[in-house]
Amino acid sequence: MKVSKLFAMMIALGALHTAHADILAAKGSVEFWNYSADLSHPRDTNIHSPLHDDHAFSFSVALEHPVPLLPNLKIKHTNLQAESDERLSGVQRNQIDLNQSDFILYYEILDNIIDLDAGFGLKHLEGDIRYHFTNTQDIGTDLPMLYAQAGLNLPFTGLSANTEISMAGLNDAKITDVQAELKYNFIDSILVDFGATLGYRVLDIQLEQDHPQEVKMKFKGPYLGLEAHF
Repeated sequence: MKVSKLFAMMIALGALHTAHADILAAKGSVEFWNYSADLSHPRDTNIHSPLHDDHAFSFSVALEHPVPLLPNLKIKHTNLQAESDERLSGVQRNQIDLNQSDFILYYEILDNIIDLDAGFGLKHLEGDIRYHFTNTQDIGTDLPMLYAQAGLNLPFTGLSANTEISMAGLNDAKITDVQAELKYNFIDSILVDFGATLGYRVLDIQLEQDHPQEVKMKFKGPYLGLEAHF
């Protein structure tokens, strides 16, 4: 009897989530990411420098709708900064200052106890890298991207787990961005969901592969965030 009641409650929960997805919805999140950074130029063995641990705020917003065949929209943005210990006249030996923005079109394949999204988009990377104190490498590139997200909601607990991955590449450039998180909803209702996230993110960037200015960067570390779903 208890099993049948639990099964009925899970069905009701699924119906509630489906109704929630049948109207226009918006999602927003902000994350505080504390990362370690690494910079290397494979063609120059003198440049392979672990940089100071640093931090960044990452923002995302998504719009979802019930219109068939029309994808949903998600935008993510992160500013990445890191520098080395070595200084000369107040100038760091190696320094990174980059802006990364993702413009994603995706479809909700599942939206119930299991969440599954898949789509495509454009990854925009812009900024500069300074190395050997005086050399500056300007970065400005747009890369086609594949996107996927999978999540598991634990009914009646407010807890959920989520993994998100995007892979972008074209010719001599490749970027992989992976994050996994746990989320707890303080508010979980038909009108609004609001919760906190704890996760880990790894961002791997390779540019100008097999060129004299080939550069590799890696950012990885934990993050804390807040997320709202209206």
